[in-house]
Amino acid sequence: MKSSKIVAILLASLFSGSVLAAGCSVDVEANDAMQYNTKNIDVEKSCKEFTVNLKHTGSLPKNVMGHNLVITKTADFKAVMNDGVAAGEAGNFVKAGDARVVAHTKLVGGGEKDSVKVDVSKLAAGEKYTFFCSFPGHATMMRGTVTVK
Repeated sequence: MKSSKIVAILLASLFSGSVLAAGCSVDVEANDAMQYNTKNIDVEKSCKEFTVNLKHTGSLPKNVMGHNLVITKTADFKAVMNDGVAAGEAGNFVKAGDARVVAHTKLVGGGEKDSVKVDVSKLAAGEKYTFFCSFPGHATMMRGTVTVK
């Protein structure tokens, strides 16, 4: 592929707000302003699994401004978020054993990172998925879509 085409693809990805799971992994950043650096994660259906690498680029500790990344079907998003609050910080704000959760990272504070592997067979093409931070109050600003392509 010519370098001009690669640059065009990268620029299109940046301006679309999407992150393509290149090489079956994605890097997502979260900050102290309660923002992810993307609103959409595109996953190639040819991947058997993909890895979500979450990095907290801020400086605040996790008990004040912790972030995680939880993936659920969009229809389950609100219920999973509400049940996560009851799990508390010790449970990463994710209900233990919740079958509605496709995958989740642990809760991280400023400067920390975590990764989670996602079995792509758990994601159906055409189904709507949401990723979000389940720290109480964060999902209003920190959420996006996961799309199988």
